[in-house]
Amino acid sequence: MSLLSSARRIVVKVGSSLVTNEGRGVDAEAIANWSRQLAALAAEGRELVMVSSGAIAEGMKRLGWTTRPKELHELQAAAAVGQMGLAQMYESQLSAQGMHSAQVLLTHADLADRERYLNARSTLLTLLAHRVLPVINENDTVVNDEIKFGDNDTLGALVANLVEADALVILTDQRGLYSADPRKDPAARFIDSAQAGDPELERMAGGAGSSIGRGGMITKILAAKRAAGSGAGTVIAWGREPDVLLRLARGEAIGTALRAATPKLQARKQWMVDHLQMRGAVKVDAGAVLKLRGEGKSLLPIGVTEVQGDFHRGDVIAVLSPDGTELARGLANYSGAEARLIARRPSSEFEGLLGYAAEPELIHRDNLVLR
Repeated sequence: MSLLSSARRIVVKVGSSLVTNEGRGVDAEAIANWSRQLAALAAEGRELVMVSSGAIAEGMKRLGWTTRPKELHELQAAAAVGQMGLAQMYESQLSAQGMHSAQVLLTHADLADRERYLNARSTLLTLLAHRVLPVINENDTVVNDEIKFGDNDTLGALVANLVEADALVILTDQRGLYSADPRKDPAARFIDSAQAGDPELERMAGGAGSSIGRGGMITKILAAKRAAGSGAGTVIAWGREPDVLLRLARGEAIGTALRAATPKLQARKQWMVDHLQMRGAVKVDAGAVLKLRGEGKSLLPIGVTEVQGDFHRGDVIAVLSPDGTELARGLANYSGAEARLIARRPSSEFEGLLGYAAEPELIHRDNLVLR
């Protein structure tokens, strides 16, 4: 059974060679085909995010360049030119399917900084809530060597983690993963399924096979390993397989399925508990304890009796019971200074107190783990 059959939130990544038909320009037919499938999945109630390469390749075509430049400023210029055509094509093809779309450009710095990470997450989740399909690409017009993701396979995995996707689909120009490069080794064995993060996969993966894109199969293996860290399984499949997304969603075993060893909830819990340092704490009343522990609710500021520390939005803070013992920990939606202003207050008063209206929760239940 496919990893997508029960997946509600899916990130789909497509590579440059597919999007631009091996560098000949944005492939309207291919994007129309994917858009049709995405619309059908959205009609089933699935939430979709598209991570698309192709801006630099499209820019090269528009500028008449036949070889990918090596200078960073030329790559940035190509991306700036190509991003126009790429975004226009997705918008027109998705619109033809009755879907709204949004362009989102990200850099590694956006996801490395916790506050910007939460802002990006909030934006994407809001788009999904409004049934808008985000089309994401690396912001190649401003990145430098220190902040580049390096390839859009990595970006796809980071986005899957960002939105807590159930599955990542990497559409490529190969059927899936082989034990060796099938273009060079006729004895190469097809891998239909494996566990993400298996070191043997990295040993088998080859290098980049296209002069247009930057990623090879190794980047897809590493992306699957990264996505598995938040519990998302990955499917690597041929992007021109007829109705590939629809058939995967129906349960067909297409391509290579790399399953996450850690369940989604457990991975989230481990990440919260083991890998982040707390920057402050809030003490809550007995009513909040009941809501958190007994009902699995989010922490609202109205239940906060005391704010400790000088933390920022996105920092991990402890939630203390009335006697001071740690009840939970989670990611703060507000800074310590803001939390002091809205403690014991209903969300209807936030805009008057802070000058803006944001999340009603101090810590959303998705970003909170009980101790």
